[in-house]
This record gives sequence, structure tokens and C-alpha cells, in this order.
Amino acid sequence: MTTTNDSKPRPLGLSPSFGFGDRLGVATPGHVAALKRAGAGIAPIFAQQSIREMTRTVRTPTQVMEDALGGARDAGFTGAQGADADHLKTPQDVDRTAEAGFVFFTIDPSDHVDGKTDSYSAAELEQKRSALKGEVEWVSTYRGKSLKLPSGTTITIDVQAVARCAVKYGKAVNHAIALAGHIDSVMRGRGKAYEIELSVDETPQPTTLAEHYMVADACLKSGMKLVSLAPRFVGEFEKGVDFKGDRAGFEKSLHDHAAVAKTIGPYKLSLHSGSDKLSIYPAFARATAGMWHVKTAGTSYLEALRAVLRHDVELFRKIVEFCRGRYDTDKATYHVSATLTATPPPAEMNAEQLEKVYLERWQDVAGDTVGFTAPGRQILHTTFGSVLTHPTFKPAVMAILREHPKTYSDILEEHFARHLQALRKGM
Repeated sequence: MTTTNDSKPRPLGLSPSFGFGDRLGVATPGHVAALKRAGAGIAPIFAQQSIREMTRTVRTPTQVMEDALGGARDAGFTGAQGADADHLKTPQDVDRTAEAGFVFFTIDPSDHVDGKTDSYSAAELEQKRSALKGEVEWVSTYRGKSLKLPSGTTITIDVQAVARCAVKYGKAVNHAIALAGHIDSVMRGRGKAYEIELSVDETPQPTTLAEHYMVADACLKSGMKLVSLAPRFVGEFEKGVDFKGDRAGFEKSLHDHAAVAKTIGPYKLSLHSGSDKLSIYPAFARATAGMWHVKTAGTSYLEALRAVLRHDVELFRKIVEFCRGRYDTDKATYHVSATLTATPPPAEMNAEQLEKVYLERWQDVAGDTVGFTAPGRQILHTTFGSVLTHPTFKPAVMAILREHPKTYSDILEEHFARHLQALRKGM
């Protein structure tokens, strides 16, 4: 890690980077310990939080920043670090996070993405395309273009590819470019350097190579300071568990996406919902040749619940029961497959069984680069907002973490060291 006397967040550029989300404000010492143990050559982002997460945890951008910087300082971290204002959708989101000192702005235009595009018939697609006439004409400029990639793949932009990109991503790119302009105005006004990530991963249908090329190229030509892009990769990226799908197919597609980023950028590829996806980390780091960013969020919260289980089994059992009651409501904004019927209730389980079913133990998982698969983690992951706004549970959880900081730090060190080690296998 490069040392510096200035702990203020700064742009990290094309260096491989890892985002440690912290929904509780006390996880950074464990993150630092993991980085020191296994993160050589990887730049950290400790201050990382989305506006949605801040709303659900009743925290402000300033609180997130102060907790992260203070935790890093107290843990003896002196290296360069970024600060990610995640999933920004409005100018007001930008203003609040810029004021708090964030320098890495993740634009989330998902509200303007048509995630059903790939299932439209030719007639439906044409109807949708006609309705956008005059709004997304920039997409038409790519008709007939081709891009030869170093990977050996050639991208050819035909009429259908243009139509599908216009319908799926046209309005989203317009929104992203406008928001990037606001970011530039705000940060130049402050005399601050910054960088932008674009997230187009929150859709059920994968981003094609042609769409990746058109979206990223349009953003770059607009002057956007694009440092990384998160496409929707093939396979399933559910919360709280490892990658589901064809790993070989994912790696092949990944090589082509990385080639697009290198050819028209360069910029990094970003892996969102990156928590616990250890089985694909080596391939991700290898295919991108070090130009990557991985973003984690809820996994640190889940590991906090592991610390609760270690010290108060009955409290953990009560939280699980509460989360089961909230799951069908809270999972609405997440891509998960866990069901209550397939996950046993906690009443009759001992501590070891609870950990296996709802958190899963590392030793229960085969292989050093395979992450968690227990569906119970998804039940706890998606209900974090309900727990952290509960008048009894949040104070009780925080009391345990403050009374037993070493337990939580040790758990996080082990947890994230495995993440970082898996990534470094591909570097």
C-alpha cells in the first residue's frame, strides 16, 4: 500500500480497487486488517454507501464519511483511499455526497432502463423505438459500425442492435450524461478531482457487447470522466451468495467486455453485488488484467450478525424470526431466490446450526475460492433496513459490536482476506 500523510479520499484511477461497504459505521478496522493481511496492490474504498442504504439505515453522507475515515485512522491505515457515493440518481444526491467529501460517483440510471427489451417482438421493439423518436438519436450514429477487439471478437452494429440499445439504454445514457455534467459542475466549483462509475447492471437481461460499446462510447464522447463501468454480466448475481451460472461462459464473456473497456477507454470493469462471489474472482481479475473494481455492501452487515450469534444466540434467533416476517416485503427491490419454506425456522436450532443455515461457515464450503451458498443469508441480507430501524434490535446489535470489537474485527479480517486472496489469484 502506498503511504501518504493525507488521509482525504482521492480518485484511484485505473488501479485495481475494492469497495468495503459498511452499513453500521464500525466495520472499517476489520476492513483495514483484511487489506493489510491480503490486499497488497489493491486500493481500498472504505467510505462507500448508496443513498438507498443511507435512507434505510438513517445515516447521512457526512456520518458515513466520518465513520470510515475515523475507523481507518484508528486502525493505522495511512494509504491512499477512495470514497464512493454509490447509486446516485438525482442532482440532490450528488450535492449531498460532494459536500461530505466523496470523490467517486456511481451513477445509477436504472430507473430509465427498459429491462424487458430483449423479450420484445420485432413489432413491439419498433413501437418502443418510435416512441423515443427525437430523444435518443445518438444511438443511430452507431448503425453499421464495427469494432475489432484484441480478444479476436468483432462487434458489428446492425439495425436490430441499434433498436434494442435505444430502447433498453437510450434514456438511461441521456440521464447519466446529464448527471455527469452536474457532477462536473459541482466538483469543479469545489476545485476537487473526481471520477465516475456508470452502473447498468440492475437489469434482468445481460448487457451485450454492442450495447456496452455504444453506451460507454457515448458517455466518453460526452466528456464523462468514466473510470469504471458495471455491465450486467451473464449468470446470476444474487445478494449474499456466490455466483450462479456457467463460470466458463462468464469468463469468455468477461474477456470480451474487458477488451471493449481497454479498446475504447481504457476504464475498469466493475463487479456489483460482488459480495461473496469468490468462485469468479480469479477469472475477473485475470480477464481485466488488473483494471477492475469490486463493490461489496451487505456482507459486512451479515458478518456483524455472525458476531451477534457468537455472543448472544437468543438475540440472533429473535432477529432471524423477525427477518423471516419481513422477507417477502423487503425482498421486493432485490434479486434473490431464497424462500421461507425452504429455509428452516430458527426455534429448534442450536448456534452451530443457525450459523450454517443463516450465515454458513467457511469450513462448510468446499474450496478456497468458493463463497457462501446458504439461502438463509439472503433472508438476513434483504431485511437489513427493517432490523436497523427497529427500536430494539439495532441498539442491541450495536451494543454487542461495541462491547466485543475484536470479535467483529477478527471475523471481518478473515472474511475479506478470503475475498482479496481470491482476487489476487488472478493478478
